[in-house]
Amino acid sequence: MKILGLIFLIYVFSFVLIRAADHVIVALRHLTKSSGSRGVFIFSALLLALATSFPELFVGITSALEGTPNLSLGNVLGANIANISLVVGTATLLVGRVNVHGEFLRRDVWIALGAGVLPIVLVFDGELSRVDGLILLSLYGAYASSFFKKRFLEIGQEIKEGTFIHRFFRKVNHLDGNTTKETARLFLGIAVLLVSANLIVNTAQSLAALANVPVFLIGLILLSIGTTLPELGFSIKSLQDKEPTMFFGNLLGSIIANSTLVIGIAAAVSPIRVAAIEEYFIAAITFVVVFLIFWLFIRSKLKLERWEAGVLLAIYIVFVVVEFL
Repeated sequence: MKILGLIFLIYVFSFVLIRAADHVIVALRHLTKSSGSRGVFIFSALLLALATSFPELFVGITSALEGTPNLSLGNVLGANIANISLVVGTATLLVGRVNVHGEFLRRDVWIALGAGVLPIVLVFDGELSRVDGLILLSLYGAYASSFFKKRFLEIGQEIKEGTFIHRFFRKVNHLDGNTTKETARLFLGIAVLLVSANLIVNTAQSLAALANVPVFLIGLILLSIGTTLPELGFSIKSLQDKEPTMFFGNLLGSIIANSTLVIGIAAAVSPIRVAAIEEYFIAAITFVVVFLIFWLFIRSKLKLERWEAGVLLAIYIVFVVVEFL
């Protein structure tokens, strides 16, 4: 019974984490909209492009500071798997067939796969060291400032104009708060993000000890489902708005940010020595397999059908069952 209570608390704190992230996004949107400075706009646009990865980012920072970066590693790997199977499958089943547009098939897909696989390669020696973390952070810096700066600025511009923003838990039609109020909202949101992330880390540690399972597994399955809710909401909304490019772009961008920025920060703060080797490699293989199946589905007919979404969901369910056997 106590185990169920701790699981319930993880999802309660995850809900608070996501709501706090939503407030940060709203504050950033308003500050970006009201600022005439291009420098402030670019900085805010880059942050807003990371919006759906805020939960993983703050859990990563907090778990590293608490000395349990394995939780972040599990959360990121689990979130990457969930993005390609659970999120894509659920959103497509709910909304219907998704047509594939744009050049991301030739570019973004392979960059996302490479980013997702890189931490797996770096951990072959049993540890993600601080140097490995700096490598991942450097690659994310190159991705954000060079190769895809235009994409980030386009996302930021759309959010600035109020035409596209994540609205999963609540809808805001108009923001009329002044700069002081929105600045206060921003810092309060960040504070709540840190507090809720810390509570998640502590609860996950207690649950792992009580259930006698690695904390990595808690992050891989239980926590990753909670922290991918923003991606799910964002995906459903973008498909309803007939924006498949945003749908795919956000999911692939989240995988890249999770695998480089989030893990890079966690490893740079506290080197990650993988404790649950078997569970880790099952998850690593699952990520590569489900990603390649996803690519074959969207590459074959330039669309994703409902039955293909069902296959992706089935893979996720099998993955969860295998990890807990």
